[in-house]
Amino acid sequence: MSRIGKQPVTIPSGVEVKLEGNLLKFKKGNLAKELDTKGDVGIELKDNALIFSPKGEDRQSRAFWGTYRALANNVVVGLTQGFSKSLEINGVGYKAALKGKVLELTLGFSHPINYPIPEGIEIALDKNNIIVKGSDKQVVGQVAAQIREFRPPEPYKGKGVKYSDERIIRKAGKTSKK
Repeated sequence: MSRIGKQPVTIPSGVEVKLEGNLLKFKKGNLAKELDTKGDVGIELKDNALIFSPKGEDRQSRAFWGTYRALANNVVVGLTQGFSKSLEINGVGYKAALKGKVLELTLGFSHPINYPIPEGIEIALDKNNIIVKGSDKQVVGQVAAQIREFRPPEPYKGKGVKYSDERIIRKAGKTSKK
């Protein structure tokens, strides 16, 4: 049994939810998101809460039950609060700058890296920190992962781009014999 699927998703005021067959439509102001359940999960809208139930007793229906409940909850949280990931740049001469809708990264290569910022994503800079914000959890995580991928942290000096809460396991450098 899905423990997460049993919990209803409460819908805060200001968020409109429409259930059209297998399609859930969420809207708040000018932001709109859709979630297609493909008919694997039953959905009910009662008293400003979404209640999910499996359509069958097979393993796949129960797996989708919790998955779609979590996806719906992420859409509601994204529309009300938003999601953010924080990245930290470590290294001498490593820096980031915003130029319009492009993030320019100087990460020790012979050329700067220009990363075009996708729609629906905001990037803020604070000294050596990059803060990625948005309403879609998957897109925020993907953008943060792509930025980190340009120069992942190395284990000897810790130089590179890492998540703020990431812990880098450091290795000992070379030692000389006497």
